[in-house]
Amino acid sequence: MPPKKTDPAFEEALKQLETLVSAMESGDVPLALLVEKFEEGTRLVKICEERLKQAELKIEALRKQNETIVLEAFAPEGN
Repeated sequence: MPPKKTDPAFEEALKQLETLVSAMESGDVPLALLVEKFEEGTRLVKICEERLKQAELKIEALRKQNETIVLEAFAPEGN
C-alpha cells in the first residue's frame, strides 16, 4: 500500500521514528503510552519502507531507460 499524500516525507518519518525510539528507550513511558508509541512507530516504519521501495523502483527504471539510449552522430540537415 503506497503512502498517502498526507504521510510525512521519508526524512520526516525517520526523524519522528528516531524520536519515538528515544522516548521508548528512556524507560519513563507508561505502558499504555508505550503501546501507542509502538503502534505509531510501526506505521512510520511502513511509510519509510514504502518510500524506499518507490525510490528503488524509480532508480531501476532510470537505469533501464539509460541502457536503451543510443547516441547518434550529429548530421546537419541538408548534407
